[in-house]
Amino acid sequence: MEHRKIPVSHTVEHKGQLITVSGPLSPDTLRALSIHSDLDAFRKPREQLEALIEISGLPEGRIVAALASDVIVGYVTFHYPDELELWSQGGMDDLIELGAIEVADEYRGSGLGKLLVTSAFEEEQLENCIVFTTEYYWHWDLKGSGLTVWEYRQMMEKLMKTVDMVWYATDDPEICSHPANCLMVRMGQAVPLSSRETFDRVRFRQRFMY
Repeated sequence: MEHRKIPVSHTVEHKGQLITVSGPLSPDTLRALSIHSDLDAFRKPREQLEALIEISGLPEGRIVAALASDVIVGYVTFHYPDELELWSQGGMDDLIELGAIEVADEYRGSGLGKLLVTSAFEEEQLENCIVFTTEYYWHWDLKGSGLTVWEYRQMMEKLMKTVDMVWYATDDPEICSHPANCLMVRMGQAVPLSSRETFDRVRFRQRFMY
């Protein structure tokens, strides 16, 4: 299938500083940047930058980043689900995972999270894909945000709904392991019925085991 990568860019002001949100970024562009030291929710910042570079080079991979000068202060990633995860079992080339979204502490509350996500869907570039995200409470910055598990879940749902992602039921054991975890999905307008049916079989794996 065609992986449409159409560059988009926006500029916003945060505390007198201009922030540029743009993507999908190329590996070469990312190699010329540094990463904010607070972006450590998933791995050490330097390792995170290496991961972003790697993802950006994948045929289906896309990175949208918020830049303060030449420093990455926020990012969102899109890629195929890990081959060890349940979601890869359908062998779907039009199933894309919104894998991670992170904004440095001092830039939160500026709307960057929303802009990162919405920018990725501009120009109808993901209309031929099913995009999903798995929200796990153990990835959430409850301490830094001061939010409860349920307040954070509500915040993440609100963010994903800005691009019409909606809650989907699943029997995936990891998601079912805690009631705050959830699966959110956006069906692109150009996704064929066959892909929708395959995705339904993947998200309800237990139903087909007996």
